[in-house]
Amino acid sequence: MQPLEDAAPDVAALDSLTVVLVGIAWECAHAAPPEVSFPQTRLLLVLDRLGRVPSSQLAAAMGVNASSVTRLADRLEALGYVARGRSPGNRSVVTLEVTGTGHEIVTRMLGRRHAALGALLDKLPPAQREAAAEAARQLVEAAATIPALGPAAL
Repeated sequence: MQPLEDAAPDVAALDSLTVVLVGIAWECAHAAPPEVSFPQTRLLLVLDRLGRVPSSQLAAAMGVNASSVTRLADRLEALGYVARGRSPGNRSVVTLEVTGTGHEIVTRMLGRRHAALGALLDKLPPAQREAAAEAARQLVEAAATIPALGPAAL
């Protein structure tokens, strides 16, 4: 991989790691049925973590506008992977939740992702593996403090 010309070595290293991790996420998304697009798999992953939520909350968690969530959810609902409902406190609020079939897809994707990440970590000696895990935990904590980087699942 070609490092960024003007990037600091630590930034270049993380940029290279990003390519690897996005590649793993992309490959693992193929555990979903072929009719489910990559953006739809992302919606399933985020919604599965959140549970039943208003569509506006899902849009905020994904960092997209509400109309994007509506379009993605329309197709997933037609396939039986997402269910729409109404908020008990405000019947005008549309909620979304992953169905049992949708959760099975999420479980397959995450299982494939965890296996790929485990195989990658298995290439490291135990001390480096633990150091990588600790660095990852610290980066996730740091990202949570930056709104634009928040914990939107992939």
